[in-house]
Amino acid sequence: MAPKADSATIQMLSSVPIFASLGEKALQKIAGDAKERGFRPGERLVATGEKGVGFFLILDGTVEVRRDGKSVARLGPSQFFGEMALLDEQPRTADVVATSDGRCLVVSRWEFWGYLSKEPETIRVLLQETVRRLRATGPGFSE
Repeated sequence: MAPKADSATIQMLSSVPIFASLGEKALQKIAGDAKERGFRPGERLVATGEKGVGFFLILDGTVEVRRDGKSVARLGPSQFFGEMALLDEQPRTADVVATSDGRCLVVSRWEFWGYLSKEPETIRVLLQETVRRLRATGPGFSE
């Protein structure tokens, strides 16, 4: 049995588009099975080129997303990255480096696909959010 997650974590998870269609019970299971990970300033959470195996939800603190050494985004509490790693095991396309002390929730790919077998509507929502984020990255990703 998974440990019970606190209500703040469940609320953050439910605000993520790919999880928004899930009910309270499913969110509790995902949050309970996920691993909490702390981070310190300067720590690299993921690196360009490494195998993507999970999704990260920032619980507190801040991180910076970098491509080719340049900052492309700053993320904080309730924001997330790595949703594409839930779909495939392709290499990461950016570095994500902590800019403060903080914590994140990490949902592994294999755990997530277990949930999808029971919640197929989530597949559609996940694909829509992934496409939205790709289009937002700039020219070459939109129609």
